[in-house]
Amino acid sequence: MPAKLMPIKTAKKSVAVQERVDESSISKLTPEALSLMADFFKVLSEVSRLQIVCSLKASAKNVTEIIEETQLGQANVSKHLKMLTQAGVVAREQRGVCVYYRIANPFLFELCDLVFDALTMQAEQQSQQLQQLSQLRQNR
Repeated sequence: MPAKLMPIKTAKKSVAVQERVDESSISKLTPEALSLMADFFKVLSEVSRLQIVCSLKASAKNVTEIIEETQLGQANVSKHLKMLTQAGVVAREQRGVCVYYRIANPFLFELCDLVFDALTMQAEQQSQQLQQLSQLRQNR
């Protein structure tokens, strides 16, 4: 019989997140609204786009600065910036002859932090489970 997984710790942040989820109206969204949400997550589901988003966290940058920071190619950066702009993740701002990009909604980093925390907790739980299995094997 497999060992039951127990949470390693109950973080205050996870409790607060669960309370927000319980209070949210996501379960009442129409399929059309859920489709828009899925499209938003699709935009964020590509590593290069996340690299670009992370490079814009501290300040607005032009394409050249983004390329230098991410080491991505110019055509690749331009393509991803277009998608991020269309999705409303980043905003464009003309400054003289240069176009600067900035994060349109800083909540995005809160979302990324929540995902990172969830992945960290999942990895910790998997590690604990592996330790428990190892102990069971040793006790045979």
